[in-house]
Amino acid sequence: MYTNEEISKIRKKFWASFGQYMKPVPGAGYDAVNWLNYKTGIRNIFFRMDAGNQKASIGIEIRHATNTERQHYYNQFVALKKILEQSTVYEWHWQADAEDDNGQVISRISQSLYNVTILKEADWPAIIAFLKPRMVSLDGFWEMVKDGFE
Repeated sequence: MYTNEEISKIRKKFWASFGQYMKPVPGAGYDAVNWLNYKTGIRNIFFRMDAGNQKASIGIEIRHATNTERQHYYNQFVALKKILEQSTVYEWHWQADAEDDNGQVISRISQSLYNVTILKEADWPAIIAFLKPRMVSLDGFWEMVKDGFE
């Protein structure tokens, strides 16, 4: 069993390692990218990565304050579903109305890798192998379609 402080240190170590691993990887526009804090350039649309005690996940989160705006952006992504899945080579889990950890309603398009834990360094290669290609391919997708969201 780990204390909260130990879990925090392990999480920081993992994300620092992942950040260093991703640092030399250029973005689809051939520019440097802060992969850990990816900027979509569109307010309230985020690319999120997470690694926890039971799974790792990556996804697009739409967090507009009004349901109308959130649904509008979600529907734009739905219209681009084939392009997303072709350019990323992955199928995604689509949730028009999901709840975040704070109970806020968001829209989410995501994937998860189960039966891994950030607490075991032996799982880190599998987590990184899951996150890296998906994040890079999301960046490629976004480079193609982001102008339609502005």
